[in-house]
Amino acid sequence: MAGARRRQEIFMATLELVAERGYDGLTVEGVAERSGVNKTTIYRWWPSKSALLGDALVEADLLALDTPDTGSLRGDLMALVNSVVRLLTAPPMADVAVAALGAAARNPELAAGTQRFFRDRFAQETTIFEQALGRGELKPEVDPMAIVDLLAGAVWLRVVFRGLPVGEDFTEGIVDVVMGGAGRGG
Repeated sequence: MAGARRRQEIFMATLELVAERGYDGLTVEGVAERSGVNKTTIYRWWPSKSALLGDALVEADLLALDTPDTGSLRGDLMALVNSVVRLLTAPPMADVAVAALGAAARNPELAAGTQRFFRDRFAQETTIFEQALGRGELKPEVDPMAIVDLLAGAVWLRVVFRGLPVGEDFTEGIVDVVMGGAGRGG
């Protein structure tokens, strides 16, 4: 398999092309030209552009996640939401995310890659919830994936589908709703 540095160059070229041209405009030839690697070499390592993009989503330094550790669940969730906001608003990450996930809806091989991306992210995020359990900030019966889905889903809906801005008030508001619930209890 390719050396780590060479793989990152190929992944960066792949993500740049997806950001510029969308999934349909992504070609192995374009990646080869931009990265300086022969297309036969790329095809030897990845059987298709879908497989290449799937690996790029998971392994590219551009999309790496730094798991927050602020010392509190609320702080970690705020940082996590802010990382999702950056993913969906900062070029070229935003263009990559929207193009790749849009294409995944009609391409099963790419869908598998995007599912791997989300599995990998969640595996990294579980540390937040393990630490919160240890500090007594989280009930053991709470589903961490549901928390991540609620928070990330709110950001996706607001940014991608509604085209609305995401400010600190929004971020704090959704974290507080998830942390405290929306009802009055009783």
